[in-house]
This record gives sequence, structure tokens and C-alpha cells, in this order.
Amino acid sequence: MGRDVIDAAEVRRIAALARLALTEDEVRRLARELSAVLEYVALLDALELPAGTPLSPAGSPATRSDDPAASLDERSVLAGAPRTARGHFVVPRVVGP
Repeated sequence: MGRDVIDAAEVRRIAALARLALTEDEVRRLARELSAVLEYVALLDALELPAGTPLSPAGSPATRSDDPAASLDERSVLAGAPRTARGHFVVPRVVGP
């Protein structure tokens, strides 16, 4: 497509925020792919649609109903966890002290 909307430096910055280790080949590939996605979104944004144009196909609900339903019991949910303590999941710390 056209010029890169997202350059390698931006990909490296985002990867650092996500704590991802990328090779230089991956950085270049992701810069191209992300730029292509943003260019396509810009094309869609440029479309002049009449007011009231539906954003979802006709006949499909835009949202699902949000009806109360029975939930799983604590014991069965925690049974699948590698570690638990006092009724909670135990997970590794992901944010520094």
C-alpha cells in the first residue's frame, strides 16, 4: 500500500509497553501490517454514508440481551485453577513493586 503510517520506532514502543520481545524482521512486518490496517480504516472513514445507515447487517441484533442467568459455583470455578488461596485465584505479579 502507501507509506507506513506506523514506523518501526512506534512498533518498538508499543512492543515495549506490551513487554514483547520482537526481532527486527517482526518489527518491520508489524509496521507494514499495522499501517495497512490503519490505511484501510482511513478508507472506510472517508466513505460518505447517508445519515441513519445501519452499522450491522439488517435483521441482526446490534447487541445481545443482558438477562440475569445462573453463574458457576465458586468450587467448580476454582477447581480448574493452578493455585488458589482463601477463595481467590493466585497469579504471578505482573506490575512491579
